[in-house]
Amino acid sequence: MPCYVAFLRAINVAGHGTLKMADLRAAFERAGAREVRTVIQSGNVLFDASRRDAPGIIRRVRASLGGSSGEGPAVIVRDDAEVRALIAREPFAGYARSGRIKFYVAFFAREPARVPPLPIVSAKEALDAIAVEGREAFIVSRLKPSGFFGFPNNFIEDALGVTATTRNWSTVTLIDRMMES
Repeated sequence: MPCYVAFLRAINVAGHGTLKMADLRAAFERAGAREVRTVIQSGNVLFDASRRDAPGIIRRVRASLGGSSGEGPAVIVRDDAEVRALIAREPFAGYARSGRIKFYVAFFAREPARVPPLPIVSAKEALDAIAVEGREAFIVSRLKPSGFFGFPNNFIEDALGVTATTRNWSTVTLIDRMMES
């Protein structure tokens, strides 16, 4: 049975979209997911389900998290094979690791209709989208003069016109390790 990761957009980011991980786990369990576990506090949920059942589970979770408005957070799902393939790409292999640079993956709800020439750069936010492959973009974030890093989600959504949720590379590699266990 495949293992899936659901990335929820805008959960527990800068004090917005607050959701307890116990409540999130319970929503997935009520929806029929098995072996549910969360990863850090930013809306990452690992679960097991058959390929046939996974889409229905996600629909039920979105509905249960939508509250009275019915507008639940975007939930972007990848299976264990997709995550493994993403890690195997080694998209940041050519970059030196340092405290002045961070790596991100933006997960898209669908493939972008168009991709402008790469890299896509935001000088103001010190961001470079270095690659867009299928339903992911790989982004390098550099330390800004303010001492903060630019956060790439709005940048990549605006550049490509597609809903995304972004995770730090270290979170993605942690999720990969957890999916294997």
